[in-house]
Amino acid sequence: MSLGRVNSIGSVDIAISGLRAESRRMDIIANNIANAQTSRTETGQPYRRKELVVSTDDDLLAGVRIEDVVSDKDSPFRHVLMPGHPDADDQGYVEMPNVSLPREMIDMVTASRAYQANAAILKRYQRNVDVTLELLR
Repeated sequence: MSLGRVNSIGSVDIAISGLRAESRRMDIIANNIANAQTSRTETGQPYRRKELVVSTDDDLLAGVRIEDVVSDKDSPFRHVLMPGHPDADDQGYVEMPNVSLPREMIDMVTASRAYQANAAILKRYQRNVDVTLELLR
């Protein structure tokens, strides 16, 4: 792979892979927010927060690859006092999802900014291509 290709096409590929990953991350965050009050899923358990797993090849400039969407099993479910709720235990506590809205909002802002940065790279690349084509005319 020549250096010229890495600097032009490679940078576009990297930016596009970043756009895809951050778009997917924002979808997952939106799903987490939408399910922040879901006390029972089809498994009978509360909703578990989801996270995106991405990877890259250390030796290539190829951007990121979406590997998987995994459940956050490290953070515990919240226990909320809700007597009368259909899912409440004997003491009136309901197990609620391990979704923290402030954390999700911070993650959403971070993903949004990363998406904007990748889009800006593509805009700059397009502007350079336009200038080059104008000079060739």
